[in-house]
Amino acid sequence: MRSLLLILGIVWASLVQAGGLLVIASPQLPDTKISVKQLADIYALKKMFWADDTPVVPVNRESSSDEREKFSEAVFNLSPLELAEYWNRLRFQGKLPPLVQTSDQAVLGFVRSVPGAIGYISDSQTPTGVKVLIRLP
Repeated sequence: MRSLLLILGIVWASLVQAGGLLVIASPQLPDTKISVKQLADIYALKKMFWADDTPVVPVNRESSSDEREKFSEAVFNLSPLELAEYWNRLRFQGKLPPLVQTSDQAVLGFVRSVPGAIGYISDSQTPTGVKVLIRLP
């Protein structure tokens, strides 16, 4: 019986860690979905405005978070460290990297309250007051 509970616990833990991400945006935006390519352009600081000319305000999770690692791999096929190196190069061009929030709740609060904001959270969350644009694996 103990070994069965141990196995179930391991399976459950791996399922929880294997979750995906929800890309969320400010509720005021007219956009209702986004492609991975558009998402990459936003976080590479190539797309600066939404369709209605609202400035895009991307927000990241902290570099040590599982969500940031999943996002970096899913969108750029890069590690967070490799992506940070890219943003460091952009600093020399006068561009600032996306803002950083330290929890899914902080990302939700930021995206809810900042016009043009876009971020990502664990898909285990049930977001309210934002638009879900895409689910990433």
